[in-house]
Amino acid sequence: MFKRLVQLSVSAFLVASCSCPAFAADQLNIFIWSEYLPDEVVVEFEKRFDCKLVIDNYESSESMLAKVQAGGADLYDIVVPSDENMAALSGQNLLAPLDHSKIPNLKNLEARFLNPAYDPGNRFSAAYQWGTTGILARKIPGESLDESWGLFFDPMKQPGKILLLDSPVDLIRAALKYKGHDFNSTNAKHLKEVRDLLINAKKRSLGFANTVAARRSVLDGTVRAAIVYSGDGIQVTREDPAIHYFIPREGSLIFVDSLVILRNAPHRELAHKFINYVLEPEVSAKISNTYLFATPNREAKKFIKPEFLTNTVIYPSEETLRRLEYAKNLGRESRLYNQVWTSVKSN
Repeated sequence: MFKRLVQLSVSAFLVASCSCPAFAADQLNIFIWSEYLPDEVVVEFEKRFDCKLVIDNYESSESMLAKVQAGGADLYDIVVPSDENMAALSGQNLLAPLDHSKIPNLKNLEARFLNPAYDPGNRFSAAYQWGTTGILARKIPGESLDESWGLFFDPMKQPGKILLLDSPVDLIRAALKYKGHDFNSTNAKHLKEVRDLLINAKKRSLGFANTVAARRSVLDGTVRAAIVYSGDGIQVTREDPAIHYFIPREGSLIFVDSLVILRNAPHRELAHKFINYVLEPEVSAKISNTYLFATPNREAKKFIKPEFLTNTVIYPSEETLRRLEYAKNLGRESRLYNQVWTSVKSN
């Protein structure tokens, strides 16, 4: 737990011995999704810059936002939010503008990640990895498995035990897709349908889990199907060929996770060095080759393993991309989604 020294009378011994990351000049504090930063990448950075990376993990965008808003902007240097969180973070003045002169490797990003709608001109962010939300399911020989959100939302199509993703951003939009509504709808009638659909699915499921726990549950046979992120799904399919990850025919979510520096980052100089380091082609490739999410780094593709680069689940075809949508930041209307989620969790 990070702590602040709040008493002027604190002893010199305590000041000297405090292990608080915020006071260590050679230490970088990173807040990131679990299983998203390879040990090899961490060790290499520490050796090159003679520093220590202190890594704290979160399991959902909601928990990340809550912690940053509650004081994390003064404690952490780097956070890795998804595109839909960028407006909330920048709108609340929680981010520090990037000094592009210190990140020359920004030029390695593909064109579509250099001026994204969620952060024009990359004022605050540099794309880290991108992926999709889909279904991970075990297929049984001779049995047809409908590649639809109906596996979760239609009792007649449920293939067995299911697990729901503990993420309102993903689950509410999956339900909207299934019902044929706008992906970012705030229509009261649509959201009532979604609420009822999710409550019913919850009652037929084993509950909610983060994507890492969900993938493990499919692998060990606890559940037949779960909703996960693409990298987690593909990792499991490589362990067990009977398990498949797919984008439902109705469509789904595409996301971009980015590196940002928090407003009061205690080690801003080192944070810029870390972002530039991650954008080195070989480093970006190591991250993608480890966790099997797609790299936004154009030059990194030279170092991606061929079997991953040609995998249309990691790098979807143009046809599949047309069925994917980004989650828009809804601003004040996001309270409507919060109300739906609260109702689902409490029923």
